Amino acid sequence: MDSATEQQPATYMRAEILEQPTALRATIAALLPRTADVAALAQQARQVLFFARGTSDNAAVYGTYLIQTRTGRLASLGSPSVATTYRSRIDLSGVLAVGLSQSGRTQEIVETLEWARDCGASIVTITNGAGSPLAQLADVALVTEAGVEQAVPATKTFTCQLVALAVLALGLGADLDAGQLRQLPEVVDELLGRATAPDYGIAEIVAELTAVDGLVVSARGLAYSAALELALKIKEACYLHAMGISYADLQHGPIAVVDSRTPAIIMAADSGPTLEAAVGLASRVTGAGARAYTIGGGAELAGVSSRALVGAALPEWLAPIGLIVPGQLLTEELSRRLGIDPDSPRGLSKVTQTS
Repeated sequence: MDSATEQQPATYMRAEILEQPTALRATIAALLPRTADVAALAQQARQVLFFARGTSDNAAVYGTYLIQTRTGRLASLGSPSVATTYRSRIDLSGVLAVGLSQSGRTQEIVETLEWARDCGASIVTITNGAGSPLAQLADVALVTEAGVEQAVPATKTFTCQLVALAVLALGLGADLDAGQLRQLPEVVDELLGRATAPDYGIAEIVAELTAVDGLVVSARGLAYSAALELALKIKEACYLHAMGISYADLQHGPIAVVDSRTPAIIMAADSGPTLEAAVGLASRVTGAGARAYTIGGGAELAGVSSRALVGAALPEWLAPIGLIVPGQLLTEELSRRLGIDPDSPRGLSKVTQTS
């Protein structure tokens, strides 16, 4: 669904959410041919180490799960401060360092990737900034084709980063069907058509969330990145405390915060090894007298929810893209309902510099 299909979207954020099928299609066309470049670079790589901040860090979480579950290689999140604050030296020979930054101009990430290269790592970067410092320092630069993103909360750049990470996994030998990735834009287009219809259910959830003190957003495995990203979006655009947390960690104590004024949003693919736990968590939340809103998870998860948003018909490895899109729409509508301009949240800018 292109933004032109909907008459005058209320915000840049909404327009950019609706532009995702076009952005995904262009990104897939540009990056799928690069799998051979990734494969050649990574022949000797025994581990993948991701460096990112903010939304890009949430995308990297998806990368760690996808690579570890589908390529047989260790993948983890690195700490940029080890390079930029502590200035430690680490032997990174045999490591593929992957830096993510939407703009490609976050100086901390640029400096961290330079450090990683000096420590012996091979470098892949994922950015929407062609010609940016981050793209220029890479052995292989996976440049997404999201186009200009004017709203401060990232939407289409996030989903395009997930596509780039899927391409990275394919280049690393993941046993995945690239044809499913090629079909993704059409699936997201169909999802947006349903999710923007009045009867989809977002408006009802938004109406209830206007009165909450905060909320928990939970998922596990490959979907965990979508939960972290939705929690971040709600904090950025709605000024609500939102805790992004895995099902497992939530039940080790933090679930005590869930009550009648602190609901949970639970996200899951329609199938896969984490669905059973999602259903159990939703039942526990509603059993405690709290609201459990669900995104995805098919009829099984919807059946134990307070209100459900149906996800997209995607395999588990692509499900996070189909899960975050309804969450993006919910965030944008909730922000406006709370009297906030989601395009320009207070205290934030499009490029964040950290040290």
